[in-house]
Amino acid sequence: MRSDVIKKGIPAAPNRSLLYALGYTKEELERPLIGVVCSYNEIVPGHMNLDKIAEAVKAGIRAAGGTPVEFPAIAVCDGIAMGHVGMKYSLVTRDLIADSTEAMAMAHQFDGLVMIPNCDKNVPGLLMAAARVNVPTIFVSGGPMLAGHLNDGRRTCLSHMFEAVGSYYADKLDEQGVEEYENNACPTCGSCSGMYTANSMNCLTEAIGMGLGGNGTIPAVYSARLRLAKHAGMKIMELVEKDIRPRDIMTEAAFHNAETIDMALGCSTNTMLHLPAIAHECGIELSFDLSNEISDRTPNLCHLAPAGSTYMEDLDRAGGVYAVMAELAKKGLIDTSLITCTGKTIAENLQGVVNRNPEVIRPIENPYSKTGGIAVLKGNLAPDGCVVKQSAVAPEMMVHEGPARVFDSEDEAIEAIYAGKIVAGDVVVIRYEGPKGGPGMREMLNPTSAIAGMGLDKDVALITDGRFSGATRGASIGHVSPEAASGGNIGLVEEGDVIAINIPAHTIELKVSDEELAARRAKWVCPEPKIKTGYLARYAKLVSSADKGAVLG
Repeated sequence: MRSDVIKKGIPAAPNRSLLYALGYTKEELERPLIGVVCSYNEIVPGHMNLDKIAEAVKAGIRAAGGTPVEFPAIAVCDGIAMGHVGMKYSLVTRDLIADSTEAMAMAHQFDGLVMIPNCDKNVPGLLMAAARVNVPTIFVSGGPMLAGHLNDGRRTCLSHMFEAVGSYYADKLDEQGVEEYENNACPTCGSCSGMYTANSMNCLTEAIGMGLGGNGTIPAVYSARLRLAKHAGMKIMELVEKDIRPRDIMTEAAFHNAETIDMALGCSTNTMLHLPAIAHECGIELSFDLSNEISDRTPNLCHLAPAGSTYMEDLDRAGGVYAVMAELAKKGLIDTSLITCTGKTIAENLQGVVNRNPEVIRPIENPYSKTGGIAVLKGNLAPDGCVVKQSAVAPEMMVHEGPARVFDSEDEAIEAIYAGKIVAGDVVVIRYEGPKGGPGMREMLNPTSAIAGMGLDKDVALITDGRFSGATRGASIGHVSPEAASGGNIGLVEEGDVIAINIPAHTIELKVSDEELAARRAKWVCPEPKIKTGYLARYAKLVSSADKGAVLG
């Protein structure tokens, strides 16, 4: 066993003495040591139940003959961090989580790992660590939140809550109305109830083969989630015995599967940051161009919130991620020969799986659209690409041209939006919010929700070198690369410049001549860094561009 280096022989006697100090018995140390990486904390609603998940995992490990050893991973609640300096610290935690988990796993030589994440950066961070450490590993998330209910019975969720704030500033909702959303949008523990980033990544963990069936969709409050956790604890012992490792599962073909399933589900645009970063740790490059190729041949089968009115609990009842995969397999759109954490192939996992609700998961013959949920656009405004969740864009905004309204920070933009200074036809440009320029690449849920809440989502586009929450809907185009702080053309846009967006054609153009852009570039001076000390300053020096997954060099 890998852990023998700290357990066996006279040279390991000092190590054993410290393990005995923890209360472990000789009998326990004769079994495989399984690290249980638990992201429990008391500030993230999606993580408040993870102590229960960890206990269930540990019970499963013991039942299958292993010794569980728990240690923590951090996590930020993006919703609580939204709209202030805290959001600069969200994306950057992905790498802190990967680094710290790698350090713990390598320092203590575990024979296997069970990862227990749930929210946005926590899931990809632990997947990155799993790829680096490359010992047998399985994931079990904390599960999604149930949808809320308003007083009149309508279902609601966090994206509605943010949009309610925009409605308030547009005088479409009073303070009492805002309070009703406030008290009902997030009714239980779990990752927020739509196909936002956390649920997108938990579904894709299942799709890529690192989580058992149901990992992405079984609600947090269901006892089935505890049973899943116990089975994950049992299954890790089989993976250790068979020596099935993350890089055996997370192959190039598996990432192509994950992107295909991403397009069918209508996942968050943040997956376009996280999948390349995880692949990078596996020694695999995922390009933006590949994303469009996959999207062009993959039908969009699901319209969960914010794109539609269904929620994660509906997807679970309809058959979950496996039912979506089964639909895609009918047309040969995914490779079903690949090994997964079940110890079986995808084809074996999908035996007997049926789509139980064709309104929630459209049959492959009757999709919402013939192309996938995400599109990558390119043009002189984003030579290296930018990303839009096209499944959540109104038909009226798939092609749009309008004057640029330029802001050098999210804070300036939200102030103008709340003040009613943005009108139909405008293209809001928010720059210097990229990985380097932010630093930290803030999510722009506040401005996009304000635009939607004011009823302008069918009339106004928003473009940024920052990123979006999975809860964002509308013509919201992010990850503009190169970013402004790296000299990208988004830094040269001036108030009133015309910007043309054509999502079906995958283009985005700043209608300014090359000569004029060259003249502006000659005068351009990169602003002083917004933050010059601490982790964010170090991050800004090391981080790559968004089209490369914002990985650290």
